[in-house]
Amino acid sequence: MNKKLPKGAYGGVSGKDYVPYITDKSRTGGNIAVLVIGIILSAVFAASTAYSGMKAGLTVAAGIPGAIIGSALVSIFAKQKGILGKNLIQGMSSGGESVASGLIFVLPAVILIGGKITFLEGIAVGIGGVLFGIGIASLVHNYLIVEEHGKLVYPESMAISETLVASDHGGDSMKYMGMGFGIGGAITILTSSFLNVTNNVITFIGSKWYKWKFDLEVNPLLLGIGFIVGLDVSLTMFAGSILSAFGITPLIGYFVDMAGESAVVWNNPSMPINQMDVQTIAGSYVKYIGAGMMLCGGLIGAVKLIPTIIASIQETVKAKSSSTDSNGSSIEMIILLGGVVIGFIAAFLISGGNFMMAIVGAILSLILSLLFVIVAGRLTGTIGTSNLPVSGMTIASLVIATLIFVIMGWTSPENNKSLLLFGSFIVVAIAIAGGYCQSQKVTYVIGGNKNEMQRYFAIASIVGVVVVVGVMILLSDQLKITGDNPPFALPQANLMSTLTSGIMSGDLPWVMIIVGVFMAIVLYLLDLPIMTVAIGFYLPIATTSIILVGALIRVFVEKTSKSDKDKEVKVSNGISLSSGLVAGGSILGLIGIICQVTGIVGGNVPSGFAAGNGMAIILLVLLVIFATIPIMKSKVKNNE
Repeated sequence: MNKKLPKGAYGGVSGKDYVPYITDKSRTGGNIAVLVIGIILSAVFAASTAYSGMKAGLTVAAGIPGAIIGSALVSIFAKQKGILGKNLIQGMSSGGESVASGLIFVLPAVILIGGKITFLEGIAVGIGGVLFGIGIASLVHNYLIVEEHGKLVYPESMAISETLVASDHGGDSMKYMGMGFGIGGAITILTSSFLNVTNNVITFIGSKWYKWKFDLEVNPLLLGIGFIVGLDVSLTMFAGSILSAFGITPLIGYFVDMAGESAVVWNNPSMPINQMDVQTIAGSYVKYIGAGMMLCGGLIGAVKLIPTIIASIQETVKAKSSSTDSNGSSIEMIILLGGVVIGFIAAFLISGGNFMMAIVGAILSLILSLLFVIVAGRLTGTIGTSNLPVSGMTIASLVIATLIFVIMGWTSPENNKSLLLFGSFIVVAIAIAGGYCQSQKVTYVIGGNKNEMQRYFAIASIVGVVVVVGVMILLSDQLKITGDNPPFALPQANLMSTLTSGIMSGDLPWVMIIVGVFMAIVLYLLDLPIMTVAIGFYLPIATTSIILVGALIRVFVEKTSKSDKDKEVKVSNGISLSSGLVAGGSILGLIGIICQVTGIVGGNVPSGFAAGNGMAIILLVLLVIFATIPIMKSKVKNNE
């Protein structure tokens, strides 16, 4: 067997002529052991992605870590299934992660507007979105995966495929993931996410005449994300935070000091404007500028997608009409119809007995999902799932849906909750389509069975829905907390709740929103990434600063490497270690908060030296050292 992917994997041959890595079509990857491993990993990645995404506003694709962990587990429990079993497990890991990446955008907004998520409502919209997204993406499989082979690159699919092939011949990836998990878990246990025996936030507050505040949260999860996403994204986000914390906030603070005693905060009549501290300025005014930036960025992104939408639909119709491949078509239709049926059931469930709202909401959700699922599948082929503009497509969908609700007169808080649940269906379908197409491309390149991947991916995604909805319900009180360094920043969900509530009630600080819109337009004219800057503007600087530290470690590793091969090995091991940091930080953090909520642990408050900046700085230094040294010690093996 070859030790590398076939040359045609990257193009150069037509899709129908491509010869995959595994040529034996009779081989399958699935059995009970693979299914159980995949379900466990889908649940783990769903929970950890939900946690990290709600905390940082960023998620990490699970395909590569799923492939690495799956490779180790398959070699122990299902060795005879080999690379095809590993492929199914990476797909199932992506299924759980994709669900979480979608639901965290909208579903927590129900809690933020004062509503309550019920398990049945969350499950209905989640599973409906999963089945509809998989069904539509399956209908365009032949066009996106086979006919466009070599034209649509699917960069992350190829990286996963390379990881799977490398796992057939050994590697250090699992060792470095284990190191990262241990480092991330140990620091997380000590801090506020778990035992809370030491402070992990470095804080500096500016003078009264220039109101600023700088925080850095020593969080292994966020440092790992920074290493993975790299310097460009991290620095751009941090630039947004600098603009917010050291530009806009002090500017507003300068003018509010001049206000009279009678002037009060727009959303808190009991507080005089001239008594606002940095946190109040940020929460009552600055965050709405960030919301305006994200709104404009999302709409600009949606408008730029119009040619892609038109081209995708035209090519899809053409490809389906000329395709003679009916293999698995009955399963595809069953999944698609299942999504439609559950979508309508969910619509009646969440509409509170309003028959017209149920019909309008269901049809609107299905049409918008259909449109953006096809686009998501195509864009995954060019930029991968990590860079998929889910936020832009979701914002555009929600703005359209909100305006229709307003026209129909459905503007009560209960109607807003229904709207957000319809939005949850849409965003799940979009996110699932990206993860599904990515996993099917890997299956095509490796030589697996597409129908087998479809079944296993659907099962994993449904498991992901159950896990994510359960996590959100369990942590609902934590999601409501505001103030300094809340447990979860929820940038996207905050935006969704702000927009829908504000449009419905007309009660928004529109000047702030409009300022944000024009700032986004300036960024667009300068050809800067609007959404990345806007998320940094919206997130606490405590979050973006530690993400930047992770990116700087990667820069240090790259700059000190002796050769291109040395750099490649060290960065690869660094990404594996960082994936472990993310997994350890998110999983242990989630367990810790659950233990705090249930009263198993809690009550500890850092005191003395442990409560000050000094201890947090020591933790930061230890985290950086422990994360950097293993990466720097990794070396190129003689057979590489």
